[in-house]
Amino acid sequence: MKKLIIAAALAAFAAAPALAEDIKIGVTPGPHAQIMEKVKEIAATKGLNIQILEFSDYVVPNQALADGELNANSFQHQPYLDNQVKDRKFDIVSVAQTVNFPMGVYSKKVKSLADLKQGATVAIPNDPTNGGRALLILADQGLIKVNAAKGLKIGPADVTENAKKIEFAELDAAQLPRSLDDVDASVITTNYALEAGLNPKTDPIAREGEKAPYINVIAVKAKDKDAAWVKTLVEAYHSAPVKDFVNTQFKGAVIAAW
Repeated sequence: MKKLIIAAALAAFAAAPALAEDIKIGVTPGPHAQIMEKVKEIAATKGLNIQILEFSDYVVPNQALADGELNANSFQHQPYLDNQVKDRKFDIVSVAQTVNFPMGVYSKKVKSLADLKQGATVAIPNDPTNGGRALLILADQGLIKVNAAKGLKIGPADVTENAKKIEFAELDAAQLPRSLDDVDASVITTNYALEAGLNPKTDPIAREGEKAPYINVIAVKAKDKDAAWVKTLVEAYHSAPVKDFVNTQFKGAVIAAW
């Protein structure tokens, strides 16, 4: 009988998840937060307990990670992270790709970019990477031309041709949906579009290609990149239930990149 009890106890121990570990992950409201809630469910079965903290802008989550207030964050694409690391000397790295949010151009005043009048105002994000991303969409649509030598790192000063003399209003990304009553068009990231009740599949008058180089990532401190909890976090995020959730919940507005 003792042998049976010991054997059962050993079997239960082997089947149990690894010793529980607690981590804090920073996200922005909307899809990133919703997806991380699903990741949290999966991670819990693997012994990783996630506390999700929401931030209302794109600047604070990296600072909080660098300061040790977070263990990881999941809200930004690789070009934005690269720019933050270069400008602020953060010792943080990406450890996995997550989802892609094709950016869209929205308007309450025109049905297409071709309908914009001379001197129209177009709002774009005021951070360097997403601002450049917005301008590249407008360039791909033929509205403007930009300095190709600058690659992804462009701003309004790098617009080389602007036949309609478009004025660019640079705003905080979270404010862009609210600008639609005041500008002729606004280039809005998908997470803030969804939060504002916009449909990123049907509402934009122009949309970024799904293969644009702006896939979002999970970032951690460089010293943690090989930690066991990071491996568990990535496995949970890249699981089939999370991918199914993304596909079902967002119906193509957010695209799983794994």
